[in-house]
Formats: sequence, structure tokens, C-alpha cells
Amino acid sequence: MRLCFCIVVAVGAANAMEPMTVTQTPPKVASVVRADPQSGRLVRSVVINPKPIPDRVVSPHTVPAAGSPFSPVGIDEMVKTTAGKYNIDPLLVHSVIQVESNYNPYAISPKGAEGLMQLIPSTARRFGVKNSFDARENIEAGVKYLKYLQDLFGDDRKALAAYNAGEGAVTRYHTIPPYPETMNYVYQVGKKYGEARRAAESKRVTASDSEKPARDEHPRLEQYTDEQGRIYLRTR
Repeated sequence: MRLCFCIVVAVGAANAMEPMTVTQTPPKVASVVRADPQSGRLVRSVVINPKPIPDRVVSPHTVPAAGSPFSPVGIDEMVKTTAGKYNIDPLLVHSVIQVESNYNPYAISPKGAEGLMQLIPSTARRFGVKNSFDARENIEAGVKYLKYLQDLFGDDRKALAAYNAGEGAVTRYHTIPPYPETMNYVYQVGKKYGEARRAAESKRVTASDSEKPARDEHPRLEQYTDEQGRIYLRTR
């Protein structure tokens, strides 16, 4: 009986250490009495009927897999739609997202900025965001804010600087603030934006060339007459 009690306690302790989810149920425990084949004495033992443990819920901080609504493929459609709505280049939006979060909708910076476009809580509230980790809400607010800064400063570099350091800093210095982080931020976004535009232009030219009609490679047919007035045809 002492052995039985220890086993039951051990099983209970193990179950207590394992967090239960709403779909998990504890295993069935049964007490069985059998005769020992050597001594003939009755021996009581505990039999556990285990159940398969369901898959755990994926942590919200896991980078989403390709093909999910939050993968770059799904995000691209959100960016195109929102950028078109606010008349801003989607390639610029993509460049900002790359530098801010590298497409992780659950990213949180040491300063508390959240989501794809790294909205600080005050900016999120300012643009009506209820959940910064909702990709659609985050992109909507981020693009709207970026467009506001473009219109305010009339310059993409100043707009990017304000997105990073705040409107007040750019207004105070009348240019990109001399903060190493902000200067590097503007450089990194500008670099990615330039690369994206060149890649898009190259793709456009390639597609345009492929649409040109194929060159006629058939040989030319020429006609000439010899001294006796006979007509000949030849190809060149």
C-alpha cells in the first residue's frame, strides 16, 4: 500500500507540473490486484491509461510561416491596398516594415513599439488602433501616419526621420535630427527603398522586352534578271 500511495502521489505531482489546457483531460488511473506468480501473494498495482496530449497552442511570438495571413505574401496585399488608399508608394511601406520589424507582426522593441510598423502605444491610440498586433490595423495606422508626415514635411527623408524620432525632433532641427539611431534608420530605409525601386524597374523593363513582337528571321527573297532576260529568285 505504501508503494501504491507513492506512485499515486508521483502521478499527481507530475500532472500538477504540466499546465492543463481546456482540451486536456487527466489520464485514467485504475487499481489492479494480481497474484504474484512466484510467491502467490496478492499484489496491488496502479495502472494508468494514458491519453494522447493534444498539440500545444503556438506561441504568439513565433514568426509566422509562409502562406499564413501574416506572411510577407499575405502582408503584400494589405500593403498594396492601404498604400493605394493613402496614395503612398507601397515599396516605401515595405522598406519601412523591413527595417522596423522584418515582417514580424508580434515584434516588440525595447522602447515598447509594437507590430509590423512598430507603433508606439500613443501613436496607435492616435490613429484608432485597438490591437497593434493585428497586421491589418497596424499597417493601416502606420501608412496613415507616414502619409501624414510626408504631407507635413514635404520630404521623404524628413518624414522617415519623424517616424523614428518624432515630429517634434524634426521640427526643432528643421532637418534629420543628429541622432545616430535616426540617421542610421533613414539610411537603412532609403537604401532598401532604392533597391526595391531598381528591382521593380528592372522587372518592368524585362517584362516590356518580352512583350515585343518576335523578330522575323525568315530569309529575304530577291529577284534579278540575267543578260538573257531570264528571271531568277534567290534568298539572302
